[in-house]
Amino acid sequence: MTMEHMRRNILKGGLAVAGLSAFGLPEWTLPALAQGDTLVPFTDLPATLPAPSADRRTFDIRTIEGPLTPKDSFFTTQHYGHPDVDPAAFRLTVTGLVDKPLSLSLDDLRRMRATELVAGFECSGNRRPLQGLSGNGRWTGVPLRAVLDQAGVKAQAREIVFFGADHGDEEVEFRTQKFKVNQQFGRSLPRDRALSSEPLLVYAMNGEPLTKHQGSPLRLLMPGWYGVANVKWLSEIHAQEDQYLGKYQARWYRTLKGEMIGGEMKWTEAAITSMQLKSFIARVSRNGATARVLGVVLNDGTAIKGVEVKIDDGPWQPATMDKATSDKYSWKLFTYTWNNPTPGEHTLVSRVTDATGLVQPTEKDLENKKTFLEDNSQYPRKVMIA
Repeated sequence: MTMEHMRRNILKGGLAVAGLSAFGLPEWTLPALAQGDTLVPFTDLPATLPAPSADRRTFDIRTIEGPLTPKDSFFTTQHYGHPDVDPAAFRLTVTGLVDKPLSLSLDDLRRMRATELVAGFECSGNRRPLQGLSGNGRWTGVPLRAVLDQAGVKAQAREIVFFGADHGDEEVEFRTQKFKVNQQFGRSLPRDRALSSEPLLVYAMNGEPLTKHQGSPLRLLMPGWYGVANVKWLSEIHAQEDQYLGKYQARWYRTLKGEMIGGEMKWTEAAITSMQLKSFIARVSRNGATARVLGVVLNDGTAIKGVEVKIDDGPWQPATMDKATSDKYSWKLFTYTWNNPTPGEHTLVSRVTDATGLVQPTEKDLENKKTFLEDNSQYPRKVMIA
């Protein structure tokens, strides 16, 4: 997509912003690219973005039009393709250590009291230079707790496992042996998190039924957690006593990092769960002598103290947070006004601080993290001012 084509798409998409009040959201205070604005190109971004693949779709963050990501732009990634699930024949089963096993249709779930929540998340592998595995939506569904209370989770159940309808052949290695199995995609939550008020079983996004790419007809939403936890095409909830050790929980989605303890490097592995505090610059536009920097904050729902932007070797300057993205679990959008930028290449970087005083780390701060997942480091962007 050329820069001019993208500019026209943004202008056209801006006409849809006025409909946000239908979702209970205020009008967006950060309008789409205005007439007369021009995009300032990132020189650290490939001239041609990767084409969508069968198992992955990225969102071009330069085209952000408002608080909510359109359904056909929302990122998606999966490991076993896109299963066809007939909503009319769909059943969600609840099995394992429960007093009353359940088999619920989509209509059964819709008859329960609906809950709406604005939540943004990213894939744990979302990283530079694209940052395109991220999005924000208004989700409609029922609290997971309502379904689990109906089933009656037994006292000895310590883990709640969520299986999708997607599955594939896997080779599981155990020491010197290898076993071929057909495995469903699965993730789990500990009992206390599953029975909290936060997880939702969602069947709609932005007021419309989930698309096939978004896990139609039902998916799990664990607000504040990375995308992998939000199991798509949800078909079974299973309560068990033992820890769940499926491939995409115990092996693929782990972070390995070292920490100096007592003068010795200690290496630890941790599961991918809640999102790390992160900000990045999504777009720079210019109108005459003024440039505007647009950015995104993602985190686990902890309140945000503020975001700062730095140009080249200058001081950190406060950015302005968008009031329309103030929901606890929403992504947070911010802008910074850059007056009288001089011609040539410049480096721009943002950093976010949350209410606990936690500051987004630098790349050097994370030098002892060996795996690429959970890269929340400050990301200097390069732009060219003509």
